[in-house]
Amino acid sequence: MSTADLLFELGTEELPAGDIEQLVTALSAGIANGLTEQGLPFTDAGCFSTPRRLAVLISDVTLKGPDIERTVVGPPVSAARNGEGGWTKAAEGFARKQGIALDALTTREEQGVERIVANIAQVGVEAASVIPDIVSAAVNALPVSKRMRWGRTRYDFLRPVQWLVLLLGESTLPLELFGRHSGRESRGHRFHANHAVSIAAPSDYIEALRQAKVMADVDERRARVAEQVSQLQGTGEQVALSKELLNEVTGLVEWPVALRGSFDKSFLDVPAQALISAMKTHQKYFHITDQKTGALLPAFITVANIESQQPSEVIAGNERVIRPRLSDAAFFFANDKQSTLLSRQDRLSSVIFQRELGSLLDKTQRMETLAAALADATNADPDITTRAAALAKCDLVSEMVLEFPELQGVAGAHYARHDGEPDRVADAIEAHYYPRFAGDALPATPEATAVALADRLDTLVGIFGIGQPPTGSKDPFGLRRAALAIIRMLIECDHPIALDNLLERACAHHKAALAPDTADQVLQYLLERLDSWYESQSIHVDVVRAVLAVEARQLHDIDLRIKALAAFAETDTAQQLAAANKRVANILAKSNEQDAAPPDSSLFQEPAEHALHNAVTQAGQALTPLIAERDYHAALEQLATLRAPVDDFFESVMVNAENPAERVNRLRLLGTLRSLFTQLADLALLSSGSE
Repeated sequence: MSTADLLFELGTEELPAGDIEQLVTALSAGIANGLTEQGLPFTDAGCFSTPRRLAVLISDVTLKGPDIERTVVGPPVSAARNGEGGWTKAAEGFARKQGIALDALTTREEQGVERIVANIAQVGVEAASVIPDIVSAAVNALPVSKRMRWGRTRYDFLRPVQWLVLLLGESTLPLELFGRHSGRESRGHRFHANHAVSIAAPSDYIEALRQAKVMADVDERRARVAEQVSQLQGTGEQVALSKELLNEVTGLVEWPVALRGSFDKSFLDVPAQALISAMKTHQKYFHITDQKTGALLPAFITVANIESQQPSEVIAGNERVIRPRLSDAAFFFANDKQSTLLSRQDRLSSVIFQRELGSLLDKTQRMETLAAALADATNADPDITTRAAALAKCDLVSEMVLEFPELQGVAGAHYARHDGEPDRVADAIEAHYYPRFAGDALPATPEATAVALADRLDTLVGIFGIGQPPTGSKDPFGLRRAALAIIRMLIECDHPIALDNLLERACAHHKAALAPDTADQVLQYLLERLDSWYESQSIHVDVVRAVLAVEARQLHDIDLRIKALAAFAETDTAQQLAAANKRVANILAKSNEQDAAPPDSSLFQEPAEHALHNAVTQAGQALTPLIAERDYHAALEQLATLRAPVDDFFESVMVNAENPAERVNRLRLLGTLRSLFTQLADLALLSSGSE
C-alpha cells in the first residue's frame, strides 16, 4: 500500500502566545479526524508551531483508500412491490437515493422481515483529491478567540494569513484559503532569514526551517529556552523557571537567545512580589533569587528573538524598558503608605461587589461577623480574626493593587505591617486568599483560615441565594474554586464545623433577600464537589456516596470515614458485607411490618438468629467508643466480624416466616443490623448487586 507524508503549514503575522497551543492541537486533530473519516489511515500526527506559523505533519498517509462494498437495507418487500409484482414508488426512491438501477436490488431477511437491499461498490478515495477539503474544513473549525480582518479583504482570522504550504510527499496540493494559494514555500526568521524557504518534502520541514533560524519544534524550543536561562544564573542564585512563563516565552520566539540584565538595587525596597509581577507579567522576564534566602536579586533574564551582534545594546534596551515599570511600583508603594489601611475602608462602599449583594464594604462587614463566629471553631484569636477581616479587602482600593491586581492581599499585608498592625493580622490579610489555585498552600494560621472561610462562604451563599449559581461555561465569581478551597480547609485543618450549620450562619448575615433553600443548595453543591476531589485521589465515587448517605456533615470527619472505607472496600470481607447490606436494605424496603423496636430474643427459633443477635450486640458495644474516637479503621474491622454470623443467618433462616411474630422479630433483627452498619457509612452502596 503506497503512503506519503502530509505537511500543512499556515503562515501568519505574530499570533498571541496564549492561543497557539490550542489552535495547533485543534488543527492537527481536525486533519487527522478528516483522514480517518475518509478511510485514509496514517501512522502518526505531529504538530509544530512558532509565533508565525501553525503546522501539522502526518506520517505515512495512505494514498488511496480501499475499495469497499457496503450494503444498505431498504424497506420491506411488501412495501417495495405492488400486487402485480412491480416496483413501487418506495423502491424507486430507495434505488435512486443509493444511485443504483432497480434491477440491481436484491432481497434478504432482516429480523424475520424480507427487505430489499442495495449492494454498493465504493471505490476508495484518492488522498490527493480529498486532502485540500479536509485541511480547509479543519482550518475553518479552529477555535479562534477573536477574529480580525486585514486590508480590504473579506477574510478574517486571528491574525493576517501570509502563506500556505501543503505537501503530500514531494508534490504540492492545490488549496486556497484567505486569498492565499498553497505551495511549498515557507518563510524564514523575520530578521535573520526574511525570505522564502522551499520545503522539498514534509520530512525536510524541521531542518529546512532550522537553517532559516526558525525552531519549529515547540518542545525543542522550550528546552532551549530553559537551558539558556539556567546557564545565565550565577553561583548561589536560582532562576524562577515557572511553567506558565516558560510556555509563554516559548510562544513568543522562533530563535531564542537568553540575555541577562539588571536593575537598580534601590528598587528592592519595594515588595518583591510587585517587582516580580512587573517583570513577569509585563515584560516576560525571568526573575532571580538568592538560592539560600529566597530573596529577590536585582537581576533578570530575558529571551530575545534575535542573535544580535551587539547583545549589550539589547540588554540595555530591556533595562530601559523595565525601569519605568519598577519606578511605578515604587511610587505606588510609597504613595499608598501615606494612608493607613483602615482609612481606606470607607472607600470600599463605592466599589460594587454584586448589585444585589451590595458593596465591598457590605461584604467586609459580613466577613467580620462571620469570621468572628468562626474564630472559636478554628481556635483563632477573635480580636486578631475580626481585625484581619475588617482590613482584608482595603488594599483593593490602593494604587498598587489597582495597577497590579495580582498583588491583592500581598500589598495589604505590607501596608498592615507599616501601620503597626500585629504580624498575625498582616499574615491573615495576605493568606485569606489562599489557596489561590489547585495545589496552592492553605492559610497557615487559624485566624487566616477563619477569614478565608468567611470570605468564600459569604460569596457562595450570596451568589446562590440570588439565583446565579455557576453554569457549565460561566463562573464569574469563581465559585468552583471557592468550593474546593473550603473543602480543603475544612478537611486538612481538622475543624469540627458542621457544614449545614456553617452555611446557615453565612446566610443569616446577608441583608439581601436570599432564597429560603440557599443553605441546602450550597451544601449540595459542596458535597457534589467531593466526587471529583476524591476521584483525583483514586477513590471510587461509590465510597464517597456511601459515606455521604449517612448525612455526615463535618468534612474532616467525612474525610476520615472515606479514607478508612476506601481501604476497607478493597477486601473480600467488604464486598461480602456490602452484598449482605444490599440484601438487608431490599428486604426492609419491601416490608411494611418492621418497626424501631429491638428484637425479642425469646422469639428466636434458629441458632443462627441467636448467634447474629449476640454478634450484633457485641459489635454495637465495641463500635460506640470507636466511632466517638473517629477510629474508623478499627470500627470497620469490628464490623468485619459480623461477616460469618450474617452469612449463617441468610443460609439458615427464612426471614419471611409464616408466623407473624417470628417474621416481625426477624425484621427487627435485620433493622438493628442495618442501623449498626450505617453508623459509619451505607455499605449497601458499595455493592451493585441485588437481593
